[in-house]
Amino acid sequence: MRMLAAMSGGVDSAVAAARAVEAGHDVVGVHLALSRAGGTLRAGSRGCCTIEDAMDARRAADRLGIPFYVWDFSERFRDDVIEDFVAEYRAGRTPNPCMRCNEKIKFAALLERAVELGFDAVCTGHYASLVDGPEGRELHRASDAAKDQSYVLGVLTAEQLAHTYFPLGATPSKALVRAEAEARGLSVAHKPDSHDICFIPDGDTRGWLAERVGSTPGEIVDRTGAVVGAHEGAHAYTVGQRRGLHLGVPAADGKPRFVLEVRPVSNTVVVGPKEALATAEIAGSRHSWAGRAPAAASFDCAVQIRAHADPVPAAARVEDGTVTVRPEAPLDGVAPGQTAVLYAGTRVLGQFTIDRTVSAVPA
Repeated sequence: MRMLAAMSGGVDSAVAAARAVEAGHDVVGVHLALSRAGGTLRAGSRGCCTIEDAMDARRAADRLGIPFYVWDFSERFRDDVIEDFVAEYRAGRTPNPCMRCNEKIKFAALLERAVELGFDAVCTGHYASLVDGPEGRELHRASDAAKDQSYVLGVLTAEQLAHTYFPLGATPSKALVRAEAEARGLSVAHKPDSHDICFIPDGDTRGWLAERVGSTPGEIVDRTGAVVGAHEGAHAYTVGQRRGLHLGVPAADGKPRFVLEVRPVSNTVVVGPKEALATAEIAGSRHSWAGRAPAAASFDCAVQIRAHADPVPAAARVEDGTVTVRPEAPLDGVAPGQTAVLYAGTRVLGQFTIDRTVSAVPA
């Protein structure tokens, strides 16, 4: 197959490209330039899209003897990922920019261009598995549970899965990938993993948002509506947060309070007891299926609401374009804007962006 290898400059994508070459595919490497701040260099292990990463990707491609290109996707990344991130926070939601990047950039914009240029598939270093089932290609968890990335790939559609290749899905551990990279003479063998939000390399999300959203003082209230404190900008708070509230009125029981809700229209932050973070139901209308949609309107599944959270058995139903999920045990600290990924065993069924939550503890 003609294969486009997305090379981030890290060890995973380099080894994935090497395996694609070794499997006999006609491979071309491409690095996505997602920022116009071209002089930016990585600080520690933060970020994943710097000029240093582009150079590391080029060295890996040279070592593998494959053609290599850098494609400028910075405008689309700004519009589809960064601006979406800011808009979601303005609306009082907690977005996952990695999900949007996979959905809009790596498996939409990149795959679209790859197909236009005659490539059969895009190869990446994600830890997930693809299985060709009786009803088409299925997305499954990786064999290494600690590195499994199927959650952030839950946005992929059947059409995208048909043109995707994950060579690392069956690899038992990241240590083996690093050892393989070293054996292949790849200079990125011991490069630190990237983490945090790539377009906020210093990790100061609150400060970054304050520059773009602004800081408007408002009230912090309890579940009865009583004012218990003040804030300098609601965007700085997210559901489940405890630190940094600086409440002027202590709780009657003397226990700590947590952020339960952010209301952007009234610029209000709602706080309450930890027990109120328990969520009995979640729902959302922005959804997609990783393959064929479930045959029945109601079905059993497992739901996962964070990349490294444990899946929870649940009952789901699809009605009037909205997916509603009731977990067997309450979920903890769910915020609108998060992504819920649904599983059947190891298989990813699909995902939705959470628009509505119902607390398991009445006000």
